[in-house]
Amino acid sequence: MKIIIGVTGASGAIYARQVIECLKKTNHEVALLSSHNGKRVFREETGLELSEMGYPHFEPNNFDVPFASGSAKYDVMTIVPCSMGSLARIAHGISNDILTRTADVFLKEKRKLILVPRDTPFSLIHIENLRLLALAGVTLIPAIPSFYSSPQNIEQVAATVTSRILDHMGIDNAMMKRWKE
Repeated sequence: MKIIIGVTGASGAIYARQVIECLKKTNHEVALLSSHNGKRVFREETGLELSEMGYPHFEPNNFDVPFASGSAKYDVMTIVPCSMGSLARIAHGISNDILTRTADVFLKEKRKLILVPRDTPFSLIHIENLRLLALAGVTLIPAIPSFYSSPQNIEQVAATVTSRILDHMGIDNAMMKRWKE
């Protein structure tokens, strides 16, 4: 499978790091994209650089990449975390960087697009943008952890969201205890 992981400037880089680390255990082809703020927040929250995560990282203004066109065959794109600013641009077809352009390509080509919004509370504008994306077929997985597995630390709390993201990407994982297992 050919996978694109996008990272925006919303807090919640732990989710992106966990997804990327899980993908390293697979044989999938992965590319990393970020907004300018996504790159900075990832560094601030994880102490790591996206360019050091073991996959090619493409700069926000680099449109000279295969996935900027619908003719490139990529299978799934996940934006984690997804800021409400990036989400709004995607909802309204504003492609101002390679991350939003690639999401726009996934929408027009009807490919699997997963957004993980991490903001709270939602304003009416956020809800309307979420509604537009849901109507367009986007999978929306808000970064809302579950607690029935009695997570013991922040990694386990985040894993309850990361596991669901991976499930929807079609990636088998055992990151969390499943309900009633």
